[in-house]
Amino acid sequence: MVKIAWGITGCGDKIGEIVELLVTLKNEYPEVDVDIYYSQSAEMVLNWYKLMGKLKDTFYSIRKEVNPNAPFLPGMLQTGKYDLFLVAPLTANSVAKIAHGIADTLITNSVAQGTKAMVPTYIYPPDNKKEEIETILPGGKTLKLYIRDTDVKNVEILKKMQSITVLENVSEIKQALLKHVKGE
Repeated sequence: MVKIAWGITGCGDKIGEIVELLVTLKNEYPEVDVDIYYSQSAEMVLNWYKLMGKLKDTFYSIRKEVNPNAPFLPGMLQTGKYDLFLVAPLTANSVAKIAHGIADTLITNSVAQGTKAMVPTYIYPPDNKKEEIETILPGGKTLKLYIRDTDVKNVEILKKMQSITVLENVSEIKQALLKHVKGE
């Protein structure tokens, strides 16, 4: 059994693809157990993209942030309840907080506490390269975004942190998770 804690922040970019990926992974690999922890902002985004129902239909354990320690994900990461922590997608705001040691939300505090216990932590921040991107809005309309230098610099800081692997695209999420599922 591979126990995964999946943290979701209020980032909408690639959220549909990520949800589909985790649903497929759970269905294809019965030995994968995923518990979801989502921020207050993620609730709005998941509802906006009409994904909350899919999560509730597929996953048993779904918990909403109350404060930086509740639900008690930081402690569960430190005490070995989870084999890994996936945070996808991660907002540029949360990337900045983690990069600069600010742990004032459930997700940022869980990254801080989990990495102190050397829990493998996989982070997917869509704002990871200095480029123009197109994101899909609910309803299918596209929106062009221009990634800021400061966001890319913060991602570079994360890449140097202990126990953190920064993933650059959705397919890398699958590769990282399957590495643990297959015991590689």
